[in-house]
Amino acid sequence: MPLQFNTVKLFAGSGTVELAEKISKSYGKPLGDMTLSKFSDGEIQPFYNESVRGSDIFLIQSTNQPADNLLELLLMIDAAKRASAHYITVVVPYFGFARQDRKDKPRVAIGAKLIANLIMAAGAHRIMTMDLHAAQIQGFFDIPVDHLDGSIIFVPYIKSLKLPNLTIASPDMGGSYRARTFAKFFNAEVIICDKRRKRANEIESMSIIGDVTGQDVVLIDDICDTAGTLSKAAALIMENGANSVRAVCTHAVLSGKAYDTIENSVLSEMIVTDTIRLDPEKTRSCSKIKLLSTADLFAGAIKNVNEHGSISDLFEIE
Repeated sequence: MPLQFNTVKLFAGSGTVELAEKISKSYGKPLGDMTLSKFSDGEIQPFYNESVRGSDIFLIQSTNQPADNLLELLLMIDAAKRASAHYITVVVPYFGFARQDRKDKPRVAIGAKLIANLIMAAGAHRIMTMDLHAAQIQGFFDIPVDHLDGSIIFVPYIKSLKLPNLTIASPDMGGSYRARTFAKFFNAEVIICDKRRKRANEIESMSIIGDVTGQDVVLIDDICDTAGTLSKAAALIMENGANSVRAVCTHAVLSGKAYDTIENSVLSEMIVTDTIRLDPEKTRSCSKIKLLSTADLFAGAIKNVNEHGSISDLFEIE
């Protein structure tokens, strides 16, 4: 018997409306009608203005700050479940709290596991996300996880630059696997910036493992928060004789003085995606930020999930 496909409906959380609109356009279906109301004390109440009964619905919302984005998503899931949606997939372009994926010191929370528990408890049947801080976070879920790979977006752009002496770099030891995976597309060497931290967002020292003399270096990272690590790594790379250095980062958190830090750094450019909405005014003032869209990738993944196709087919790079 031929496969039966249920009606697909896409809904956007308030924190990811712009990306959701691009995804819906690429998918070829308008966003569903939903209202997000708030009580005077800020309490959130989502409401679907159309029936979702029996539908396969995709709820698009990154869980970056403020924490209201996460709570809003949980309430959207619960409302869809109580409205008899057939299958609920949460599309979380940026999975917040992913940096809290283990106990790296005593008496701390494992935030990523807690968020996974909350999403499952709310009633989600599936989660779709991109470039998790640690791939093993997929194991925190007892539901299917579609983990999209940002390299399909970044690699063609880097190839288009035709850098003569390309070397891939990781800004820390933890990102070495990500850098090596990326380097395979170019048959390039990998160097590592070994950093030591005093505390979160504060670096004590940094050194380079490898030779960057005469190289065009591309730093690979998943999250750019304050941009402190990337700017310091870029400066160190240039001091050690590199021709140029640029950075690729999937999730542009860009908190604090990050925009100024990037603009004043030795980076030729900072290549990011739209998994997190950037501040339009600050982005215009920062000439080094190059924004690439994830919309087509997410739209293709949604289509393949609905039609029971392969997700891995989306990541074939010529």
